[in-house]
Amino acid sequence: MKVFKKLLWIVLGIVAIMALSSAIYVYTHTPEYVGNIEIDKLTKKVEVYFDTYGVPHIYGEKEEDALRALGYVHAQDRLWQMELLRRISIGELSEVFGEDMIKTDKFFLSLGIDDASQKTVENVSKDSPMVVLSQAYLDGINQFIAEGPTPIEFHLTGLEKTPFTLKDIYNTVGYMAFSFAMAHKTDPLLTNIKNQLGPAYLADLEIGVDPKSTLIKNYKPSIRDSIKNDIASLVSGVLKDFPVPQFEGSNSWVIAPGKTKNGKVILANDPHIGFAQPSVWYEAHVNAPNYEKYGYHLAGVPFPLLGHDRKLAYGLTMFENDDIDFYYEEEKPNDSSFYKTSAGWKKYELVTKTIKVKGEDDLSFTFKKTHHGPILNGIADQVMDQRPIAMSWIYTKLENKVMDALYGMSHAQNLSEFKKALPYIHAPGLNIMYGDAVGNVGWFATAKLYQMPDSTDTKFILEGNTGKDEPIRYLDFSENPMAINPSWNYVYSANNPPDSINGKFYPGYYLPENRAKRIVALLEPKNDWDREAVQQMLLDATSGVNAKVVTNLAKSMEVKEMTEAQISVLDKMNIWDGNNQLQQIEPTVYHRWIYFLLKNTFEDELGTQMFQQMLDTHFHKRLIAPMASKDDSVWWDDVNTPDSVETKNVMVNLSFRQAFQSLEEDLGRDPNKWTWNKVHTLEHGHPIGQIKALRSFFNVGPFSVSGTREVINNMYFKYDDTGLYPATSGPSTRRVIDFSDIENSVSILPTGQSGNPFSEHYEDQAEMYNQGKFRKMMMNKEEIIKTQKSMLVFEPKK
Repeated sequence: MKVFKKLLWIVLGIVAIMALSSAIYVYTHTPEYVGNIEIDKLTKKVEVYFDTYGVPHIYGEKEEDALRALGYVHAQDRLWQMELLRRISIGELSEVFGEDMIKTDKFFLSLGIDDASQKTVENVSKDSPMVVLSQAYLDGINQFIAEGPTPIEFHLTGLEKTPFTLKDIYNTVGYMAFSFAMAHKTDPLLTNIKNQLGPAYLADLEIGVDPKSTLIKNYKPSIRDSIKNDIASLVSGVLKDFPVPQFEGSNSWVIAPGKTKNGKVILANDPHIGFAQPSVWYEAHVNAPNYEKYGYHLAGVPFPLLGHDRKLAYGLTMFENDDIDFYYEEEKPNDSSFYKTSAGWKKYELVTKTIKVKGEDDLSFTFKKTHHGPILNGIADQVMDQRPIAMSWIYTKLENKVMDALYGMSHAQNLSEFKKALPYIHAPGLNIMYGDAVGNVGWFATAKLYQMPDSTDTKFILEGNTGKDEPIRYLDFSENPMAINPSWNYVYSANNPPDSINGKFYPGYYLPENRAKRIVALLEPKNDWDREAVQQMLLDATSGVNAKVVTNLAKSMEVKEMTEAQISVLDKMNIWDGNNQLQQIEPTVYHRWIYFLLKNTFEDELGTQMFQQMLDTHFHKRLIAPMASKDDSVWWDDVNTPDSVETKNVMVNLSFRQAFQSLEEDLGRDPNKWTWNKVHTLEHGHPIGQIKALRSFFNVGPFSVSGTREVINNMYFKYDDTGLYPATSGPSTRRVIDFSDIENSVSILPTGQSGNPFSEHYEDQAEMYNQGKFRKMMMNKEEIIKTQKSMLVFEPKK
């Protein structure tokens, strides 16, 4: 008995020690939201007040000092996210995740983002305000790296912390620029369809701009009118299992005083980005003499991409313009070290890179490069052609001043100053949305656009040896599409195309008109908008386009061949208004039906691999509604049945029966139980949460969520055979800035402010986000101090 008691005490002692060790570890690895910290290079004290949701409100006597504090608090909440983002462009994901990331590292190294960043950093003025403030922000990050606790992810992966540099900032922005692009997923696929099936099969793929669809209208009045009162003031395979969120789409609208209840501008914005944990944005309210901004920051980037103050507000959506071109290169016979240009033979540039692979030897590889760009054969899985294919990307070809643009936007005091910063954005293509306290509203399509020969279609791989498919000229920013204070009293963008650029449609990878059509339909008739109504509009989940698709498909249904249960479901679908709420069955039936229709219509010609590639593109979303209305199309016939020619009626009925049967098998025979909440879910995945044993600790969710693809509350998911619709991207924040009551403007994040799983702010907004709630973006210092949850003081090192 004594031995047993002794053993029991030993076990209890071990448990107590383990519990104490765990408690100490958690305590020492939780972000510091209270206390005093000394920082190098700080000249004056900086006070940081953390509100209820962990948002830092930073007050410094110098802007440089405030940025140093921002860098520190940003790093203590998001250092792991910063680390991953800076590693993408330099091909260092394999060092973290092993050999599965080798293809991804090869691809990003070949893009040349890191080389372009190095060139930019070498040429930038070290004394410019942008660089000085960026370096101050880096000082704060590096202070935390040197003296702060090491995040748990570094322990689990065995990585060492290393200082951040200015080049890391540019590399992070470079990844952002590439993640907006769709050409790498689309152009090779369309070229394969054209070459393998013939031009007839391209006609119904909706790869161009439909002039009858909802287009964003240009409006360029005279300078006096436009300034108004302002005078006084890439790669489905490569990106598979990618460990960081990708940029997908977005909504934004800005309502002018003539359509608001209180006679002041209201701006709404919800950028659509891949869901992940932590979520993409870090909120911070930075104050210094002559500067204030409540902004949304990318990890490792000092200036906010979204922001507002008491004078102006801005947001963004993706322009979706085509800024990547692919070229077939012709190699010299008997000497593959040369390729042909319009001026004669030219020697390939050979580039060698080395990749560190976790648990393996370093891997060196060499790729060829032409004046167009890197040869992608053997690097990108999408490129299956035997001929060398080069990728020309405008981001790496032109001088990079994107950081100057972000600095200029965040420091502008009025519309004139804000607009001056926008031409510096050469890539990625962004729709910048603007509103201010004196009543101006604006939409600006920002990108360095270029004119191609009329005979050149950039949706296909071009000929690189003749010179006939080269850009003719770059457009001046004044030629870009934009609308400033239009007579209809609002501007908006939903990744739909502009009505014209110099009288022509500009090639791009635009999203279908569904969201744009809904936004216009809601904005047009109402002239008394307020903050609460705009909040509800951001949560809208109705697609009139989807309801119309059902109407068109129902015309082809053979009712006599249907069971009573099938007829009952079809009757319900026929009166559906296109809404997508948790307890409805209509969205479940709709998406199962559409998936089988796409599969039956396209997979027989394309094959499994190309069909899956097609589902990764934007154009497959655009073709659903037009195909539903077309009686005749070359795609309707099943090429696997040579003795018969299938029609639209055959495909529509077959797909409905298959959808019905699969829903019975998955959700039971009672259609009333096929509710949307059972199949449409959201889980915010952490890269380390992919390990099953660690999933519940690092991941947030899953939750059932309303919304669907291409509605304002855009909860995107990919179609596949699983019959499940986990949302992979959607609103990365929902913001409403109301200049009639600027201090009560609202927002929400998908999970929480912190990326540290030990922080109380890791997921404290997740339930609110799923319920469609908002929280206040505090700006009044007296209120901030009165309601603060904690205070952190930064002081100069003694």
